[in-house]
Amino acid sequence: MTRTSRTPLKRRVLTAAALLFASVLAPQSVTAAAQPAAEAAPAAAVAPAAQDAPGIEDAADDPHGLKKTVADYRTRIPTKYTTDSWKPFAKALTTADDIAKNPSAGATEAAAAKTALVTAAGDLEAADEGTFQTITNNTFWNDTAGNPIYSQGGGVFKFGDTYYWYGVHYRGAESYRANPTRKYDGEVSFVSIPVYSSRDLVNWKFENRVATRSTAIHNGNTMASTGWVGRLGVAYNENTGKYVLATQAYVGGAHGVLLLQGNTPTSNFTYGYFQGQVVNSPTTGTGDQTVFTDEDGKDYLIFSNREGRSRGFVAKFRESDSLRIEPGVEIRRGDGREGNAMFKLDGKYYHAASALHGWNTSVNYVNESTSSNIQGSYSSEFVLPGTEMDYSHVTQTGFFVTVKGTKQNTVIYAGDRWADFAWNGIGYNQWVPITKTGARPQFHSVSQWQFNITTGEWRVGPENNYILNPDIQADRIIVSSVRGWRNLGGSVTNVNGGVNGSRFALQVSNSGGVEQRIESMPAGTYTLSSHARGSAGQVVITGANGSQRTLSIPSSSGWAKRELTGIALPSGAATVTVRASGSGGVIVDQLSLVRTDGGTPTGQRYEAETAPAVCQGTIDSNQAGFSGTGFCNGTAAVGAYAQFTVDAAQAGAAALAVRFANGASSGAARPANVVVNGSTVGTVSFEATGAWTTWSTKSLTAALNAGSNTVRLEPTAADGLPNVDYLDVGVVTG
Repeated sequence: MTRTSRTPLKRRVLTAAALLFASVLAPQSVTAAAQPAAEAAPAAAVAPAAQDAPGIEDAADDPHGLKKTVADYRTRIPTKYTTDSWKPFAKALTTADDIAKNPSAGATEAAAAKTALVTAAGDLEAADEGTFQTITNNTFWNDTAGNPIYSQGGGVFKFGDTYYWYGVHYRGAESYRANPTRKYDGEVSFVSIPVYSSRDLVNWKFENRVATRSTAIHNGNTMASTGWVGRLGVAYNENTGKYVLATQAYVGGAHGVLLLQGNTPTSNFTYGYFQGQVVNSPTTGTGDQTVFTDEDGKDYLIFSNREGRSRGFVAKFRESDSLRIEPGVEIRRGDGREGNAMFKLDGKYYHAASALHGWNTSVNYVNESTSSNIQGSYSSEFVLPGTEMDYSHVTQTGFFVTVKGTKQNTVIYAGDRWADFAWNGIGYNQWVPITKTGARPQFHSVSQWQFNITTGEWRVGPENNYILNPDIQADRIIVSSVRGWRNLGGSVTNVNGGVNGSRFALQVSNSGGVEQRIESMPAGTYTLSSHARGSAGQVVITGANGSQRTLSIPSSSGWAKRELTGIALPSGAATVTVRASGSGGVIVDQLSLVRTDGGTPTGQRYEAETAPAVCQGTIDSNQAGFSGTGFCNGTAAVGAYAQFTVDAAQAGAAALAVRFANGASSGAARPANVVVNGSTVGTVSFEATGAWTTWSTKSLTAALNAGSNTVRLEPTAADGLPNVDYLDVGVVTG
């Protein structure tokens, strides 16, 4: 798909979303002195006073947050963006700086300057094609400092050129992360609302706790007195220059929408208003809500009524200050739904929600707009294609983020896997891509994928598991027909007690079986594996050409992992069949079908500033022309290394390319050993490039193991390494 046109000047957000979970990888490194206290340590390790203390304070001489906004945008490097997009941004930055320095500037003038600057930043266009970065589901995510991301029931919003992820830190998320093999029913005590920032939607830096238990709200209450806080989103108001956070809240026996506001996306938010009921909704409060910002900059609350949740509404934020929710317009009526959220793709609005049964997973139920008006008419409800086989990757609807890339538009679905009574709850993020190539959007249930924030392109990750509902967690209750698996006879159920303490496993009786058809398998070599116990059985993989390979399962009283490697499959549909052959039946769990050939994608880039890369020195951004958000300025010492962790789909030779700058005044080269997986495999000389802003590339070849590898550059002279920008890994050739 071609890129859509830029939005009007008033727009301050590419997309708005709302709701959910827990943790990711790592981008922009910062020095310890510059980094705020992390939203990380479990409650037991933090004194209550410290945990409830606000984070970043607004400066007394910056009442409108304009100085902080200007300081942030002054870090942008002109060469990273196209000239046409940089010019209006630079002009807006200069104007905003002048107003920020003017002590007589009023709130209206400051808000106008901030809005113009944020808008111009949002219209910045990257000068390069960007890079693919990896999103891995079914695991806890961490921020760039390696600490847990606690961000459940929230959303991701783009202000300027930066994405901000808001959510709630609940006490139960700490318990679940520490031990995900037991239940924590009702552990929803409020800790704080953290905010994280990212430029690529993959690596998230903790910024602040915008609200804590000590945050004052109405009637003399604080956030500590709330019986419930959740389902929140943030909007920017152009008139006031304020960021307004809307969250469900239960305070003093009253349900409603609590509105907080701050001067910047990461400043401390203060009380704005508590609205008990939205006009036209039959109940106080809301039955799940998200915030959606349209391309014209107008903000809407997407919600259902609290009791019954049979009616869906779109209500506009008051344009003057965003501190009131205007009367809701009903867009759907029918069965009870929760997790209400909105996305826009190819000019149409889509309202998505899940079945109403207590945070359980389900398909996504979607209503499509039939006009260009977000508050206009919508189609009857239909199931979002791709969510049927594993109940939306074992989630309920969370929020959406729409990325308009230079090559295609992609919607990211953020699913809520909060159901701790099923032992896979508080603290898991599940993000998958949604695209539209036909009449309707398509949900792509992938356990790992790679995304390019610049182009909007995505691709399946090298470690993706092609089996859906492989851990038998989708149903959440005992059933006789397991979601995603077709019964072939005999007794089938999702018995309690899976491997590694998980809640469920698949039990197939003697002479029974199940199968799953996997559409559109790419040609390649695969590994099939499963954990099993009980009597004997088999897992059979059948390719599109009818070829079969069998993974035999011998009887075992305890859990044992079985694996079959070197399975050649043609492109097309494949079928996985599980059968029992012993008298007692077989129990299987954690089924996996992962491709093991194909090599690292061409041009896979590993940035020196992005974890798990390690820089023995500092991550700097003061020399123009670098890629990503910075480069490694190593310590001037022998052995002060830069190290990258890279993946290879199979063992063999790989093409490596190091981008570097050596502007040393002596003009001397900076030699280094190349150490792969702990062994020195060669040396490389990083010659002088003439200036620290002149970047060059040094190519070499090294043998990599299948899977994860470390590639370390160790300087052999006292001057240390040159500035190291990134490592490119080419297709495995051996």
